[in-house]
Amino acid sequence: MAHFAKLGVGNIVETVHVVSNDIATTEQAGVDFLNNLYNTRDVWKQTSYNTRGNIHSNGGTPFRKNYAGVGYSYDPQRDAFIEPKPFNSWTLNETTCIWEAPVAYPDDGQRYTWNEKTTSWDLVDNS
Repeated sequence: MAHFAKLGVGNIVETVHVVSNDIATTEQAGVDFLNNLYNTRDVWKQTSYNTRGNIHSNGGTPFRKNYAGVGYSYDPQRDAFIEPKPFNSWTLNETTCIWEAPVAYPDDGQRYTWNEKTTSWDLVDNS
């Protein structure tokens, strides 16, 4: 199945639709199908359900860096879908187009949550 993100104002993803591969034999064929179906002239971009961080989980070719979700933005210069920035202190990794904390997530098997005030990871109390 092929997935298509409908872009709204500011290239923000409004919705994602699935189209049969028999219909979406090319990206343009999928776009044409959706615009004919809804009688619109919307902007659609194909997205890969199996792509995250510029890696295809099934070993295929990564497509537009990340699978598009509602609220994500499409960056035409990077040809990438980018999730909303979670915190002001985080920066965009140009290779993966994923936001990264200024401090690496602890690798000790415990759960943490980001604290923007201290720009550090706080241990989650599991009790």
